[in-house]
Amino acid sequence: MIKRTISGRNGKGSLAHNRRAFETENVDKTRVHLNIKYCDENLKAVYHELFDSAVERYNVGKRNDRKITDYYEKIRQSKQEKLFHEVIFQIGNCTDTAVGTEEGELAVKILDEYMKEFQKRNPSLRVFSCHLHLDESTPHLHVDFVPYVTGWKGKGMDTRVSLKQALKSLGFEGGSKQDTELNQWINHEKEVLAEIALQHGIEWEQKGTHEEHLDVYNFKKKERKKEVQALEQEKEYLTAENEGLNCQIAEARADIKQLEEEMVRFQKDKETAEERAEKAEQELKKLEERRERLQPVMDYVSKEMKEYGTVKAILPEAGTLERATAYRDKKIKPLFIQMKNKIAAMAVQVKELTKEVDGWRHKYQKTKQAYNQMQRELDTVREENEQLFEEKQQLQDVSDRYDRVVRVLGETVVDDAVQQDIQEQKALEEKRQMEQMPTGSIHERLAWGSRKSEMENQQRKKNKTKNRGMEL
Repeated sequence: MIKRTISGRNGKGSLAHNRRAFETENVDKTRVHLNIKYCDENLKAVYHELFDSAVERYNVGKRNDRKITDYYEKIRQSKQEKLFHEVIFQIGNCTDTAVGTEEGELAVKILDEYMKEFQKRNPSLRVFSCHLHLDESTPHLHVDFVPYVTGWKGKGMDTRVSLKQALKSLGFEGGSKQDTELNQWINHEKEVLAEIALQHGIEWEQKGTHEEHLDVYNFKKKERKKEVQALEQEKEYLTAENEGLNCQIAEARADIKQLEEEMVRFQKDKETAEERAEKAEQELKKLEERRERLQPVMDYVSKEMKEYGTVKAILPEAGTLERATAYRDKKIKPLFIQMKNKIAAMAVQVKELTKEVDGWRHKYQKTKQAYNQMQRELDTVREENEQLFEEKQQLQDVSDRYDRVVRVLGETVVDDAVQQDIQEQKALEEKRQMEQMPTGSIHERLAWGSRKSEMENQQRKKNKTKNRGMEL
């Protein structure tokens, strides 16, 4: 039985990076084709699937300014909820479970088996994107999902995005700041993964949970080592955060490039539409001019047809001894019918061209609106890009300062300083807790008073001892 660590943590949710729309430096391009894609759905389509019916129910009877027109955009701009969440699960590390090794292949089998039951196990977490990466140092699983709750009785829609309520429906009640619903759920999923791993001969190695008895010196040494490891872990987190920001920046740049290309295409479509509209207007103008020229003739013919009087100016001459009936039926009527048909055909053509012009005008307006919307989205992406760059710089500064402090002072000094700060913070927290009288029963408050009095007596004794030493 071999032992391996099992990790589960929040991810940044870089969908383009997960599907390898772009690649970072830590990706082995020769192994990209080995990655396993479980699903990769369009997020907006998933939102329509989950929430369109709830939006319709919510909008019934609402004023227009209170109706929800696009729930996806509403959540995207929300400060309380995210469009989706991502978790990353991994077995072992690059030294004991590397990609391409026998242990790495076993980890792939375990993660694959774990993922196949994920959606069934978590029905309120709608998975829309999931990838098992085998082109980095260690096999790991990216699971992206939309948390939602149905039958909601509170304010708002009856089906809505809510990580807290979605996890609550799965049986995870929040506790302290470190024991949130999300942390409880992740720990539970790690236990599920550990059970599957055990069936394949891998035991979950939970570091730091069982300590042997140590003497004072070794205990302090062990504690300092833990703090160094915590600092190193924090540095790894900062490095991972930095890589995540790099991915988001690269994705944002790709989106900007795509938006710019779409802007160019829309501009060309706009110019083409304007040219066709202008051409249609010119044709319409010509037809209107022709109609104006023919209108007097049409009016004159109509008048003559009503009066059936002299139309010598436009009618053919009657033949010698030609009867009036034959002249009317063979010459006048065919001429009138021909003119009537031509006039009707021209009227239909004018109507069709007018309709086509209106259609092009409508399409142009929609194209212009889409272009303006894209321009606004482009501005938003640029602002987010600038903000991400600033955050990246801040994280890089933190990492650089940490390295500089260790380089200048040495690891021992840094360890001692960190240990001292932790002890001081712990003492301050204990003091703060002792200064606050509990709100429970009278027995709890009496016990608190007794402990506080004892601590004050101990402090007075220390002060007397200190003062006596100064007098000597």
